[in-house]
Parts: sequence; C-alpha cells; structure tokens
Amino acid sequence: GVRAGDGAGVDRGARVRDRAGRFAVECQRPDAVAVVGGVLEPQPVPGSRARQRGREKPRGQRRTASLRLVVGGFERVFELNRCYRNEGCDRRHNPEFTTMEFYMAYGTYTILMDFVEKMVQTIALDVCKTTTVPWNGHQIELGGTWRRLRVREAVASALGVSEDRLSDRAFLEDAVSRLPEPLSRDDIARKSDGHLLMEIFEQRVEDTLIQPTFVYEYPSSVSPLARRNDQDKNYVDRFEIFVSGVELGNAFNELNDPLDQRQRFLDQVKKKLEGDDEANPMDDDYVQALEYGLPPTAGCGIGIDRLVMLLTNAESIRDVILFPTMRPLD
Repeated sequence: GVRAGDGAGVDRGARVRDRAGRFAVECQRPDAVAVVGGVLEPQPVPGSRARQRGREKPRGQRRTASLRLVVGGFERVFELNRCYRNEGCDRRHNPEFTTMEFYMAYGTYTILMDFVEKMVQTIALDVCKTTTVPWNGHQIELGGTWRRLRVREAVASALGVSEDRLSDRAFLEDAVSRLPEPLSRDDIARKSDGHLLMEIFEQRVEDTLIQPTFVYEYPSSVSPLARRNDQDKNYVDRFEIFVSGVELGNAFNELNDPLDQRQRFLDQVKKKLEGDDEANPMDDDYVQALEYGLPPTAGCGIGIDRLVMLLTNAESIRDVILFPTMRPLD
C-alpha cells in the first residue's frame, strides 16, 4: 500500500519545511471538476459595486480535493494554483490569477493568523528589506501584531450602535436601505441576516481598513464550508485579511461534521432554486469524504497577485501579471 508520508499522488512531490521543522506536501489538484464548492461568491455584472469592492473569492471547486487529501492522511498540503473566473476587469481583478492555498490538520484559524502574519513579514523583509511599505498612498506597517477585528464589532462601530442592534432584522434592513448603493426591496427580502450584515460591512467598513487587519467571525450563512463558532452558532471561525481596503486572503476552520455539511448544502440548493445565483450546489462526494473522518483542519488562501501588488506598490493588478486580460477597445 501507499502511505501518506511517501508523497504518493503529488505531481511535483515538493516538500517545504516550516520554522518548527514540520513538512508540508505540495499537491496539484484537478482543474476540471463536476461540482463547485467553497465560499460564497457573487457573480458580478459590468459596472457593479460587487466587482469594484474586491470581495469576490476564488471559487472553491478544487479546495475540497485538498481536504480529501487530509482525510487520506496528508496532514499538511499546499498548492500554488491558477484560478479562472468569469468576471470583469479592474485594478484589483483579472479573470486569471494566482493563489496559494494550504491546509493544516489539527490547526485552527487563530494559529493561521499567526502563521500568515509571520509569513508576510518574512517575505517583506526578504523582498523589500523592511516591513514598512508604501501602497495606495499609505505607509503600510506589516511588522508587529496585526489588528484583529470581529465583523459585528466593525459594523457596530461604523454605524455607531451597540452590537445587540445587529440581531434586529428590521434594523439591518433599514441600515442596508440607507447605504450609498442600497439593495432593492426584493433583494433585501431575499437576503439572510448574515448577507445584510456583510453588505453593510462591505460598504461602510472595508475601505477604512488601511493597516493589516484580520477580520474574523463571519456569519455562517455566507460561509457554507466553515466550522461554526463554539460560542455562537450563527457565526463561524473564519477570517479575511485586509490591507489598504483590499482583501488579500481568506481562511477558516473547516467544517468536518458531515451532517451539518449536508444540511448546509441542502440549504444552498434551496436558495439556488429560489433564484439565488450565489448559492452552491450539492456535493455528495465531499460529504461522503467527511463521513470517513476529517480531523480538525484549518485552511487558508492567499492572493499572490495582490500580495505582489502590496510589496511592489503597484496600483493595478495588470502591473504584476505578464499577460493580463484587457478590455476590448470597442
């Protein structure tokens, strides 16, 4: 038989060692998949704020393949991969881009916060010889301990209210209707409380996050593959990294309860049937993998192109991609 430690099934067989001397195995996952799975992702339309905000995430159609490797005994895996999306082009977005994804069995998203923080600081010192870099008209300090901010805390502060008000559906609907780009009544009625909360976050908070910030504890309704928080089941153990108002990465504790995961997929299917284009379809194969047993696992994805933009003070993603997608002249 083959053992996980043999590196069988990995295309390049590369292994990297972290500062504690532990190995991670590089894997190469399939590009062609039958079912999409992963974090929710809006389908932007030309000129929409969704495309401009930088909130879109790489689709997770291949991430479940990495988790299947963890189920099979590969406790630390990573991949530098090309991602493709049907989206518009602007200074933060290109339909073809590069990410680094890594998964750590028996890790947590708080451990990944420390890991990512140190990793980016090390890269900045190697590339720039300093942890203070200019970007988007700001002096960004990558050194030290990065700010940690809960979603509810950020939104409550931006609106000047207590966090308790955010559990009031009527208050959320009113706040969304007063945003610079408010949703229609039909959209508001269709969205969950978590979606409304994130709409406020995107329009009121994101652009104010200049220095490196971990924003964490996202609503479970916008994070169908993340593990629920032990203290509040309406939220999940997830964070995103923001610098100068730009999202650089996304991470969370993986949901490893097959019953909970199946129900969340069913909820997504219901939303899709009701006309929600952001909803994901059922992935029975992934649920079956969870039934074999996924250990407590944390996963993270970092946008390489945007990280290079930060380290090189590039204003547009086109400046860091050799062959960017260009808009037609006509």
